[in-house]
Amino acid sequence: MDAGHLTRVESGDSPAADPLPPVLHGTFSVDLDFTVTRAEVFRGFAETSLRSRWFRLPGGSSTAEHALDFRVGGGESARNVFVSGDIEQRLAYRSRFLDIVPDSRIVYAYEAEVDGSRRWISLVTVELADDAAGSRLTWTEQFTWLVPSGDGSQDVAHLRGGTRLLLNGLSTVVNPGRHHGLVRR
Repeated sequence: MDAGHLTRVESGDSPAADPLPPVLHGTFSVDLDFTVTRAEVFRGFAETSLRSRWFRLPGGSSTAEHALDFRVGGGESARNVFVSGDIEQRLAYRSRFLDIVPDSRIVYAYEAEVDGSRRWISLVTVELADDAAGSRLTWTEQFTWLVPSGDGSQDVAHLRGGTRLLLNGLSTVVNPGRHHGLVRR
């Protein structure tokens, strides 16, 4: 996984009573090796019964909602309530699949909300390739933070860490006990 590129784009020059925070743009990639075929890894994205085992928003299982329509033009949605101490956050995720090549590539855009506020939007490309030991997944994410916390550096670290956790979950579901580990670029 690379260090990622983070660019701050200032809002327009016109005066406003409450200026919007600057928008942050960036990108990162993560590679993950599997000892199973890319078709098996692809199934982890495509089949609702598998996807729902590794893709979930933080929070309790009793408040979690998930729906998947895995086709070009379809999408995915998820909601949950995350509680930490006396802080409660309502999380929401919505995506739209833009390109799907079975066993090879998935491209989708998603938006993430916290308490009804759209925080960031991302374009994700998942590429699957043959590898000597099985297959390799490359996840490339281009993000735009609309409402960063502070300078956004912790938000970006949180997004990267969350992506690693998701991919570890995918590995547990489609490649149990045979995970090679993340390759950082």
